[in-house]
Amino acid sequence: MDSMVEPVRVRSDLDAPSRRLWLFKWCALAVPHYPILIGLYLLYPLATLAAGVAVMFIGRYPRPLFEFNVGVLRWSWRLMNYRFPMNSTDRYPPFTLASVPDYPADLEVDYPEDPTNRLVLLYRWLVGLPQILLCWSMEPFLQLLCVSNAAWLLCAGTINKGMFDLLIGIVRWRYRVAVYVSFMRDEYPPFRMDLGTEQVGRVAP
Repeated sequence: MDSMVEPVRVRSDLDAPSRRLWLFKWCALAVPHYPILIGLYLLYPLATLAAGVAVMFIGRYPRPLFEFNVGVLRWSWRLMNYRFPMNSTDRYPPFTLASVPDYPADLEVDYPEDPTNRLVLLYRWLVGLPQILLCWSMEPFLQLLCVSNAAWLLCAGTINKGMFDLLIGIVRWRYRVAVYVSFMRDEYPPFRMDLGTEQVGRVAP
């Protein structure tokens, strides 16, 4: 794998969302996804624990468990683009753990080519704690930004690019931390948010 390619890639494309449809997405249209995602997120820590035990014995994250956990994160990210916090598309998110390249949002995590560091695994949560605390501390700001982004869409009929960039930067950071503490990658998450159009993807006219 090219060392310049980020092992955790979170994509979101602005896709000309409706001015008012977001008012109904989170409370009605997205409802069928909620019980499925709740069930998946109940299985996520069990899959992570099983993978951690496997890593301690064989030094590898079992590929099926890896694909499942990445799929759960991917599904939740697509839903987040459809409704809060991004409101970036009106295309209904697919019911699948698999990547859907032509959907306006996607998340990819490269399967580690090298064996997972077993020693780091023993204190992964401890060294990841500063990142976890930072993510939690940003939660009030993230919620305020979500509301502001939605209000801007309602009033102006378009997504504010500055707020959109900031939102996806925060989300990228959080997903990198989630991947790290879930033992999927050994790279310590960088303290950055990856702002900028080149990191976001296409912007529909």
